Amino acid sequence: QMSNGSSYNEFLLLSFADTRELQLLHFSLFLGIYLAALLSNSLIITTVVSNHHLHTPMYFFLLNLSIFDLGTISVTIPKSISNSIWNTRAISYLGCAAQVFLLLFLLAAEYFLLTVMAYDRFLAICRPLHYGILMDSRACVKMAAAACASAFLYAALHTGNTFSIPLCQGNVMEQFFCEIPQILKESCMDSYLREAGVIVVSACLIFGCFVFIVLSYVQIFTVVLRIPSVQDRYKVFSMCLPHLAVVSLFVSTVIFAYLRPDSISSPSLNMVVAVLYSVVPPVVNPLIYTMRNKELQDAL
Repeated sequence: QMSNGSSYNEFLLLSFADTRELQLLHFSLFLGIYLAALLSNSLIITTVVSNHHLHTPMYFFLLNLSIFDLGTISVTIPKSISNSIWNTRAISYLGCAAQVFLLLFLLAAEYFLLTVMAYDRFLAICRPLHYGILMDSRACVKMAAAACASAFLYAALHTGNTFSIPLCQGNVMEQFFCEIPQILKESCMDSYLREAGVIVVSACLIFGCFVFIVLSYVQIFTVVLRIPSVQDRYKVFSMCLPHLAVVSLFVSTVIFAYLRPDSISSPSLNMVVAVLYSVVPPVVNPLIYTMRNKELQDAL
């Protein structure tokens, strides 16, 4: 603890286990998950970059999604693995701030990118004659850059807002990585207004993008149902289902993590939910996108 008693040089993260055997089990399990995510996302990135047939807007956005997935799981898992193997719970104050910022940035960028991907599918199916003009390489780069810039601003504002509060209620986190709700619990002043502000802004962003995605797919399905050929209809649905599955997984886990009532909150449940939204998607997303994608499977 620092001399003024209002700040801390480090935080103590929640450990998965107390015994050495269970710590090593956690180390092995998380290392395996991390390597699986690293391998699967790296394969998609390498395949899209090296295969000229995949240099299309859809695969350009999938490439960026894999990069964000790699970043998301790399922000939380390596530190947790390191703490388990070295039998410690500590993370520095600056390390905690960096973890909060990077996780917010990557999650927000991924969600904004999923929204852009819904727009890409809408144009490809509902406006096929204008697709090549509206979604050229320059437009794709601009959309990806806008998603990153918006996510950077969002993460910077919320990280600065959170770490501007003096902390004096302790330095023990009920989570295996640093996240805003846990940090606000340690603030000296009443943090409910700031926490409510974070939740309201996040909810508005999530809801606004979700409405855009839903409206895009309402129009997509309206067009698809008019296609007379069952085979063509199935082919178009196969293009859309992976994106819908990834969006559903992302939105459902994040909403449950941050908008569930306090009455069903507990350290163990918080840990499970955090694993669901920060660890599971980076591992599952590559499988979802390659499972029904014959073109990507052949390229791999």
